[in-house]
Amino acid sequence: MAIRRQRRPFPLVPLLISLFAVAAYGRLISDGTPATPSKSVLASPLSSAVIRLNSSSPATAEEEKCEQSYGFLPCTTTVLGNLFLVLTYGFLMFKAATFLSEGSELLLEVMGPGLVGGLLLPILGALPDALLVLVSGLSGTKETAQSQVLIGMGLLAGSTVFLVTLLWGTCVIVGKCDIGPDGLAIDSTNTKGFSLTGSGITTDVQTSYAARIMAISVLPFVIAQFPKMLKSQRWERLAILLALITSFALVLGYCLYQVFQPWIQKRKLAYAKQKHVISGILKHAQMQALGRLLNDDGTPNENVIRKLFYKIDMDGNRNLSRSELHALIVGINFEEIDFDKHDAVDKIMDDFDTSGNDTVEESEFIQGMKIWLNEAKNKVPASGAYSNKFVSDYHARTREEHDQLVDRSDEAVESVENPGWYIAKAVGFLLLGSAICAAFADPLVDAVHNFSNATHIPSFFISFIALPLATNSSEAVSAIIFASRKKQRTCSLTFSEIYGGATMNNTLCLGVFLALIYFRDLTWDFSSEVLVILLVCVIMGLFTSFRTSFSLWTCLVAFLLYPLSLIVVYILDYQFGWS
Repeated sequence: MAIRRQRRPFPLVPLLISLFAVAAYGRLISDGTPATPSKSVLASPLSSAVIRLNSSSPATAEEEKCEQSYGFLPCTTTVLGNLFLVLTYGFLMFKAATFLSEGSELLLEVMGPGLVGGLLLPILGALPDALLVLVSGLSGTKETAQSQVLIGMGLLAGSTVFLVTLLWGTCVIVGKCDIGPDGLAIDSTNTKGFSLTGSGITTDVQTSYAARIMAISVLPFVIAQFPKMLKSQRWERLAILLALITSFALVLGYCLYQVFQPWIQKRKLAYAKQKHVISGILKHAQMQALGRLLNDDGTPNENVIRKLFYKIDMDGNRNLSRSELHALIVGINFEEIDFDKHDAVDKIMDDFDTSGNDTVEESEFIQGMKIWLNEAKNKVPASGAYSNKFVSDYHARTREEHDQLVDRSDEAVESVENPGWYIAKAVGFLLLGSAICAAFADPLVDAVHNFSNATHIPSFFISFIALPLATNSSEAVSAIIFASRKKQRTCSLTFSEIYGGATMNNTLCLGVFLALIYFRDLTWDFSSEVLVILLVCVIMGLFTSFRTSFSLWTCLVAFLLYPLSLIVVYILDYQFGWS
């Protein structure tokens, strides 16, 4: 039976506002050159710049005149002007990544995660970074490309370092639980606060395999850097070519690994099912007219949650047994999703039974419902956190997530109404995201380059710090949300995605960068940058490849590696003259 799916409205308004802002910026900000006289009535004093960010005299304005991207996009030589452009183009790149993610999920919903999830999705996830790396050295003369390609290297290094240091450490903090006597984190138990040795996270063995793959992915860097280590330029182009071939070979191997070992997609699907079960319980409570689940101030309503507990507790012993939870699941109409009811009971028991006595006590039920209500508010804040509508929206959202992650090899696929329309919509999102990436990657690189010139800050450091925030923010938010569930399986998924993102940076994005160096005959002069990537990936790769539990103190190691990376590059390049 065909099921009609409710989806979020197309997020076009923020995109149009950004485009209009760019257009208005071009009208309102002058680059310091004299205005061209015009006889038009409209070209009266209003035609001159409303905001003049460049106060240079006409004599110096000619020397500082910037070059417009595509001949019409706005540009400026001032600090504030270029900062505005970096933020605007960065937001557009963020929206492009969002469209690519939405299109990927839609395509995954219709076609299943086999070839699509293994081959297409990893490449699409790295597309914004890859395009930014590509345009950093694609246009202009060889000299211009050599100076701007440092932005691509900054993004390449910054994205990888950001993922395995700042994001990794943050996920350890938000996902920490108490560490038991066996050295493993106890799910959903967080009583030791910020104890550096008494709390932490635990992942599964498969996650350590992903960390090993990340460590292996630095091999192309070693190959490209080998002539520099020997202080010989004779084999430099051959080394770049070999590193280029190795990079794309590793991309293909990693994608095939995802195809034949789709455990990440299966884990996502299990997590989506669990969320949908809990959202169904929230919706059930709302439909039974037990009252508003949230107070006026947005906090969970304990009285309503307690009423729901008494309604489920049929024998009145103030404990929910497995049979009572099973009766609740059977009584809830989950319509479009058919799953094992006993498995759903196991998931609820696993989430709510913190005492481990195989029953859910009243206090445990109230605490568990509070956690899920807060997650529902955070998941769909736009629908009004203090209204009942957010419950329905959260239920629809969890259903979408389940639909997007269905694995054909694991269970039967639910019917999809008009799959041709879904495929067309997915292709539309993918084309829109790709078009935005292609259109605004070059202007973003130009804006970063101009901002570097205006502030006299090396472009590497700007791109190292700023650009990864634009291209990786959606993945970072998703990873933090998953880690905050404080479960081994969700932490495993979180860190697997982090290692996977770093792997794609070290293979696909590096391959694009090496292609630029080789085919444009640019100079490979990135010894300090390569050293930083090698140090961070090897240290974190070895650190996470042979263990599955990480105490809270390990986040300090990860956090320290980020500023240390910047310090190493600065000392080697500007004190010892490596670059």
